[in-house]
Amino acid sequence: MIILGIDPGIATVGYSVIECIGNKYNPLDYGVITTPPDMIFPERLAKINREIVKLIREYKPEDLAIEELFFNKNVKTAIMVAQARGVEVLSCVNEGLNIYEYTPLQIKQAVTGYGRADKNQIQQMVKILLNLKEIPKPDDAADAVAVALCHGASLKFKESFLMR
Repeated sequence: MIILGIDPGIATVGYSVIECIGNKYNPLDYGVITTPPDMIFPERLAKINREIVKLIREYKPEDLAIEELFFNKNVKTAIMVAQARGVEVLSCVNEGLNIYEYTPLQIKQAVTGYGRADKNQIQQMVKILLNLKEIPKPDDAADAVAVALCHGASLKFKESFLMR
């Protein structure tokens, strides 16, 4: 199974594409989609849509794993990120992907075994689980990989539960 993982954003959208084969994860691609702050907001959303659709058509993932939003104190930023997240989800829905959402706590628990893990612990586990030489950069890309790995772990848990 191929999974598209997204760490939602407007200025920086982390993405990852991983393949799950049994208990092994194979990284196909990861990185970020960036939009400059001087670009008008609708164009920023359109660019995010185009880039996500391009990834989907290239790698043909079946599922989208996306992090649920954690709202900070800046309401204007939160609203913009929420709108961008809507575009990110809609881009995947329009391309026929199944959508799965995970909280930061679920992601940390799945990747590190500890729901209160810090960013460095998550990044180190991403590196280990994918057998990478370095931690994916920037942080948004590593976060997107963690989201995809969380979904892969969730699928394996469901499979083992159903086989009992």
